[in-house]
Amino acid sequence: MKTIRVKVKQDAYSWLNSAAKEVNYVWNWANETSEKAIRRFSGPPKWLSAYDLHALSAGSSALFNKIGAHTIQRVCAEYATRRKAIKAAKLSWRKSTGSRRSLGWVPFRAETLLRRGNRFGFYGKSIRVFEFDRLDGHKFHDGCFAQDSCGDWWLCVPVDVETAASTAPSETVGIDLGIKAIATTSDGASLHALSQLEVERRVGQAQRRGHRKAAKRLNRSAKNQRANHLHKFSRQIVNQYQNIFIGDVSSSKLKKTRMGKSIDDSAWYKLKMQLQYKGQQAGRRVEIVNEAYTTRACSSCGCLSGPGGLRQLAVRSWRCSECGAEHDRDINAARNIARIGLRYQPPLAGTSRTTHGYRRSGERGLKQEAK
Repeated sequence: MKTIRVKVKQDAYSWLNSAAKEVNYVWNWANETSEKAIRRFSGPPKWLSAYDLHALSAGSSALFNKIGAHTIQRVCAEYATRRKAIKAAKLSWRKSTGSRRSLGWVPFRAETLLRRGNRFGFYGKSIRVFEFDRLDGHKFHDGCFAQDSCGDWWLCVPVDVETAASTAPSETVGIDLGIKAIATTSDGASLHALSQLEVERRVGQAQRRGHRKAAKRLNRSAKNQRANHLHKFSRQIVNQYQNIFIGDVSSSKLKKTRMGKSIDDSAWYKLKMQLQYKGQQAGRRVEIVNEAYTTRACSSCGCLSGPGGLRQLAVRSWRCSECGAEHDRDINAARNIARIGLRYQPPLAGTSRTTHGYRRSGERGLKQEAK
């Protein structure tokens, strides 16, 4: 399954903006109702499920002009899923006005979206889209209308796609994620971040002049360029290699450091996600493996003779004190990641791939080789 994203024509923007306000009202109602159920009743806390919210919101569609019961149920189900995922008593409110307003979002059931040529009927509103032929011959699943930061609306429809597994020409590759190079493979290829200095200069000029819409369009253009850059690299890797192993560096933790902006520009999470779903469609094995000691361990003899610690990040090449092999820091780490991925079996279905046992197994392997 994949999601097809097509742009909505502007004649439906006003209607979708009004529908998004009603969606925000339902979301905020679910937020308030769930918090009351948890905090204000005696006894053990009552965590409202999607079924409970559906029952409490029965008949409320008569209060709205744009959305119906199916959309209300989809909002309640999404709210219950999000709250359960983060295990919080309540989530953030969805704001319809102000500088920090929430971007528009109107979910729908597949049966409520009726196609008529290049138009879609949705609760009595006829909505036109660009590139409607991309949706030909597909069976729709539950999707949504989504708004971007520039105020444009997009129709996002999940569809089933038939894929055929193939055999890649090369066997295995390890990928080390970094900042100087976004990704470095065990074969020596690297992906460097696009230079955004000119875009940042133009964004700054637009912001100083008060042209907020122009600044948002420039930011969106830069975002699309970065995404396209990652798509080309991930497609090349999936087409070339059968077994793909990626280091488990955490971008969420490093964002809190002084390297936060560089981490955002690197977009490690997006690259991992692209490799995983593209690899699944092509029949590849894509694993996230622990990269502990991969920088320090020599990929030739396994000795832990490489640079370690924050102060040694500037050392980009080194010589092994045991075997004398010359190493590029990132390529050596990628080779170690590939070796770890081939040696250890992935976790059983239903378990996390970053459990302590899996992490320690990678560390133990490199340490034993060093001894």
